[in-house]
Amino acid sequence: MLNIFSLANGRLVQEEIDSLEELARFQPIWVDLESPTPEEKRWVMQHYALSIPDDAMDEDIEESARFYEEDNGDLHIRSDFLVADAEEPRTVRVAFILHQHKIDAGGPGLLFSIHDEDVPVFRLLRLRARRAPGLIENAKEVLLKLFDADAEYSADTLEEIYDALELVSAKVLAGAVTDALASEVLGAIARHEDMNGRIRRNMMDTRRAVSFMMRSRMLNADQFEEARQILRDIDSLDSHTAFLFDKINFLMDATVGFININQNKIIKIFSVASVALLPPTLIASLYGMNFQHMPELAQTWGYPYALALMAASAVVPMWYFRKRGWLA
Repeated sequence: MLNIFSLANGRLVQEEIDSLEELARFQPIWVDLESPTPEEKRWVMQHYALSIPDDAMDEDIEESARFYEEDNGDLHIRSDFLVADAEEPRTVRVAFILHQHKIDAGGPGLLFSIHDEDVPVFRLLRLRARRAPGLIENAKEVLLKLFDADAEYSADTLEEIYDALELVSAKVLAGAVTDALASEVLGAIARHEDMNGRIRRNMMDTRRAVSFMMRSRMLNADQFEEARQILRDIDSLDSHTAFLFDKINFLMDATVGFININQNKIIKIFSVASVALLPPTLIASLYGMNFQHMPELAQTWGYPYALALMAASAVVPMWYFRKRGWLA
């Protein structure tokens, strides 16, 4: 899918392109290629004289090669964007190419983005740019606004994790945590911990991309200050992710503690039963080992007496345990 975005009265207008002739009718500042076909890549090559690298969306590319500047001045940035899907949270690799000669010519510039699937941050920026005139004026601001929206999207996801962990805390701290509830809580905690880790990694990647833009001296004074504000927002999110890690660890320890309590209750039942049955076992052993004089056979009341003595020896320990509160 090939989408272009151009400025009209200060607003970002989106057009979906279906042919090379249609592409030539517009002067966009942002060209977005989502799962591009070879034909769409050929259109970009013919019209903009830009060759999209074959490894643009590779996941195994070295981290040190994700930010670089070509000899012609084009800036290449490969960054990951978070997709906070409850069923399958993941990050999507996006390759950006900032066509530098368009900027050097004094125009608004031209930004290319290549990715395999739609990204929520892109939808958020498109919605804002349509509603807020003057929000974007050139290609570099498109890139900055994408990273700004990425930080805000991560912040919104962190708030959702806060709310979800509050519900988990209410279940755990209410007491009487059964094994079934503990299993449910541990599953929820694991999902939130995974999402929190993805957010932290995503913010680290965004920080590196924004820092690269600042070091490349491609930003003017206002854009440089905006980039610094994005970095400050990312730094503020780091403390929240660290707090969530601590909260998740606390809930994990509390849940595991309740599981241990439930297991100890079961073990206590077996311990009490084994201790209570020791005296009857001892009495039965004494009677069974006495082969010379067997009172249970010599007397008619021998067996009832032995059984009564064994029952009494079992009741007395149970009464003592109950009096001490060990059976509660």
